[in-house]
Amino acid sequence: MNLDLVTIVVRDYDTAIDFFVRVLGLDLIEDSPSLTGSGRAKRWVVVRPANATTGILLARADGETQESRVGDQAGDRVGFFLRVDDFNGTLERLKSEGIDLLTTPREEPYGRVVVFRDIFGNRWDLLG
Repeated sequence: MNLDLVTIVVRDYDTAIDFFVRVLGLDLIEDSPSLTGSGRAKRWVVVRPANATTGILLARADGETQESRVGDQAGDRVGFFLRVDDFNGTLERLKSEGIDLLTTPREEPYGRVVVFRDIFGNRWDLLG
């Protein structure tokens, strides 16, 4: 058994793909046309870190309730954790892109960590 996908609700597919692929360095696994349960057009967009088994489904908000969750899916807690091999390189890429760093990098028993917000406002731990 494994956890296959988690969903992050986003405002725009292409903006989300650019951030997760170009800025965070994830792989675009799938970007296929699909339909909502009510028959409206949507896309099935999955990104995933190289060699990982769990991916992220980037789901465009559909309706007022989902739109209200964009950027606050974990109630303003850190809700996502990205462990990288090159902490310093990834941190520099985040800085160069103007990503909102909420803490300074620090050492913890589990490694280096810095908290940042993605382009939609969700809090992440970058771990190295």
